[in-house]
Amino acid sequence: MKVLDFKPKLVSCLKNYNAQKFSQDAMAGLITGIVALPLAIAFGIASGVSPEKGIITAIVAGFIISLLGGSKVQIGGPTGAFIVIIYGIVTNPAYGEQGLLIATLLAGVLLILMGVFKLGTVIKFIPYPIIIGFTAGIAVTIFTTQMGDVFGLKQEVVDPTTKELVLDPATGQPLLAPLKTPGDFIGKWICYFQHFQYFNLWNFLIAILSILTIIFSPKLVKRVPGLNKIPGSLYAIVLMTIIVLLMKEFGGISGIDTIGDRFSIQGKLPAPVVPEITYDMIRDLMPIAFTIAMLGAIESLLSAAVADGVIGDQHNSNTELIAQGVANIASPIFGGIPATGAIARTMTNINNGGRSPIAGIIHAIVLLLILIILMPLANYIPMACLAGVLVIVSYNMSGWRTFRAMLHNPKSDVSVLLVTFFLTVIFDLTVAIEFGLVLATVLLFRRMASVGQISLQEGEIDVNNDSDVNVTHEEALHIPNGVQVYEIDGPFFFGIANKFEELATQFQEPPMVRIIRMRKVPFVDATGLHNLEVFIHKSHEQGIHVVLSGVRPEVLKVIRKSSLFGEIGEKNIFDHINGAMARATEVVSHPHIHHRVHSTK
Repeated sequence: MKVLDFKPKLVSCLKNYNAQKFSQDAMAGLITGIVALPLAIAFGIASGVSPEKGIITAIVAGFIISLLGGSKVQIGGPTGAFIVIIYGIVTNPAYGEQGLLIATLLAGVLLILMGVFKLGTVIKFIPYPIIIGFTAGIAVTIFTTQMGDVFGLKQEVVDPTTKELVLDPATGQPLLAPLKTPGDFIGKWICYFQHFQYFNLWNFLIAILSILTIIFSPKLVKRVPGLNKIPGSLYAIVLMTIIVLLMKEFGGISGIDTIGDRFSIQGKLPAPVVPEITYDMIRDLMPIAFTIAMLGAIESLLSAAVADGVIGDQHNSNTELIAQGVANIASPIFGGIPATGAIARTMTNINNGGRSPIAGIIHAIVLLLILIILMPLANYIPMACLAGVLVIVSYNMSGWRTFRAMLHNPKSDVSVLLVTFFLTVIFDLTVAIEFGLVLATVLLFRRMASVGQISLQEGEIDVNNDSDVNVTHEEALHIPNGVQVYEIDGPFFFGIANKFEELATQFQEPPMVRIIRMRKVPFVDATGLHNLEVFIHKSHEQGIHVVLSGVRPEVLKVIRKSSLFGEIGEKNIFDHINGAMARATEVVSHPHIHHRVHSTK
């Protein structure tokens, strides 16, 4: 069996490629690149890094994901899901941007390993409540991080030496700087309330106008060819940038921060640099890298699955994971941040005619040209406008309707949903995913234990209703006196392995033979094997013969490799009830058989 499953979609798409398909892909790539621009800038800033790092990520990772990926239409780049993690790393003095680069590199390696060992299908089985819980939690966190810029909040500048307020020489008032907030959710809101005295009405109005523009501009230009392809976020950025420039130039209004007020933007793709990595860094950052890898894998495969449903294709999940891994190794080397498949940009690509990875490659080239040629103009974009863009992103990401609907699900699902949500919001995503997975696993085992049953069959066994019988002229098999027939219904694992003891203790008169029917057992785990062996051993000590019936080939294969096989003996294992019943009848008729067999053990 081959371990590596790496089949980039680009290879198969190029076999019958022609000029018409290229024309469609080129238009889709151009529009998707324009859509990705404001989001890449906003995600970069919200993550605590400079805006061009978001664009660099969209260029480098987007190019590689399209070049090597397992989906025809997947568009890769920075997404809102990573904002919380990135911000927590960058603002942590122990890590900073260097720590972010290393964590992203490690995540890339983990993603490649997931793809190489074909874990793409396994990731799809992560419980849905966990995905909805941490996605909604991330949305709330993103919304919270933007409130400082929505309200235009400031803080006093303090002299680090004297610890006194620095005064503005012109006005004599305390000098103000952009508000720096703690990394945690509760700390952020406390900080906002403490500094709400510096609320800036103009920033607030710009943010609100940005949100309204994003919502209503698509409706206003819906019937205008060409203009209806431009996303509302780009309309908002262009319009608000012009308004703020006019307000500053002719209205003399100040206090509205722009990107240029806070960042020095480099309009070029930096040279690749591999960060120095030590064992201590790997040890400290591996949990964070695991979270980045898991989140990237989940989001990219979800995006690819959604795209498959729209275009009628089937992506290769393992190839996609390998491509995501390579992209997350290359991105930090060029100064970028973590990347994954982006559902919104992927759907934009599909809706505009993109049907091959060429569209994603062109999207990356468009962003590269924008970075080199137009990036200086980004200095004039108001921070309040980008905050408005991210408020809309967080709203769309929250999935509040799905969240509300899931509150009517079984209590176990609701508990996983709420625990994951609140841990994401109050603590961090790493804790939320780890604890959520543990809780979901425990509840799954509990649910499986309630599904699996062990029952006692009495009287007769109807051969017409059973699957482990040899067809005979008889309509029923009579259970002889001195024989008990147990039926295991469902997987036999540690959740129900102890139920034999509970059932057996209900009978004061021990039987001579116990038949255990396993026709409905699809698999058995190590704990189940051990407990079954203990039960059989105790039965033998009590002089009770044990016979297994209806053992499936895959279960028998496991039993043969265990010590249980030596305990019960091959002569007492049957694939149908007829043989097991005949063996039980033989033991009941000749008790010396049982004693002779087990006295030699």
